[in-house]
Amino acid sequence: MELKPILDYLMEMRGFDFSGYRPAMLERRIGQRLTATACKDFSEYLSYLLKNPAELDNLLDVITINVSRFFRDTLTFELIADRILPAIVLEKARLKNPSLRIWSAGCARGEEPYSMAILIQELLKKEKIAMDIHLFATDIDCGVLADAGKSLYPLSSVENIKHRLLTKYFTSEGACFRLIPDIKKQVSFSLYDMLNKKHSVPPESVFGNFDLVLCRNLLIYFNIEYQETIFAKLYHSLANHGMLILGEAEAPTMTYRRHFHRVIDFSPIYRKN
Repeated sequence: MELKPILDYLMEMRGFDFSGYRPAMLERRIGQRLTATACKDFSEYLSYLLKNPAELDNLLDVITINVSRFFRDTLTFELIADRILPAIVLEKARLKNPSLRIWSAGCARGEEPYSMAILIQELLKKEKIAMDIHLFATDIDCGVLADAGKSLYPLSSVENIKHRLLTKYFTSEGACFRLIPDIKKQVSFSLYDMLNKKHSVPPESVFGNFDLVLCRNLLIYFNIEYQETIFAKLYHSLANHGMLILGEAEAPTMTYRRHFHRVIDFSPIYRKN
C-alpha cells in the first residue's frame, strides 16, 4: 500500500494507528495535503513530512473526522431529549441514584457533548431534580480539543439550535457565539484513541459504567476488524441496560448484534441487553 510508510510514520511519531481506516478515505484525505504542499505523489509527501514536522498536525486534521455542529441529526437529538434522557433520569431518581454518566466518543470541537449538557440542564430544571453530572468527551485530535475548551463557535455550528436555547446558553461575540460557563464546566475533555489497547475506557472516567454513550459517525471510517475492537470498548464501557447512540449509517457489528437491541425502529439508538 503506497500510504503505508506515511501511516507508519504517524504511528511512530504520534502513536495513532490509522491502518484500519478505509483506504479510499485515507487516499482522499491525505491527497488534500498533497495538493496543499504541492507534492506530486505520496512518496514525495512523506519526504516533505520528514523535513517539516509541523505538517503532522495538518495531516492529522484532515484524517480525523472533525465535522460537527450543535444538535447534529436533529431527529436523533429530539428523541434523546423527549424519550431517552427522561427515561434514564427519572429511573435514576426513582432508585435514588444521583449520578448520571455520559461519554461522547469522537467529540470533535465539543458540539455534541455540549448539546447533551444543554439537554440535561433543561430536563433537570423541568423535573426539579438534582443530579451529579459526569460528562466525558474524547477525541484523538488535540487541536479540536483545544477549540472545544474555548467554546466559541461560528454561526454554521449553532444553526440547528432553537432560538430560545441559543439566547439562553450562548452570548454573541461578533459573528460567533460563546457557550456560557455553566454549561462549559459540565464537560470534561481528554485525548483518547478508540484503538488504545491499554485503556478500555477514557482514563479520566476511571471506570466507565456509562448510562449513555454517543459514538456517532466514527465506525463507518474503519474496517470490520477495527469496528469490532471499538465495539468491544463501547459494550464494556456501558452500565447494565445502558444506551448507545450511533450514526445513521452505523449498527452493532455481527459479534455484538445480540448484545444490543434497537430502541426505536427509525433511529440508531440501542440499549445494552
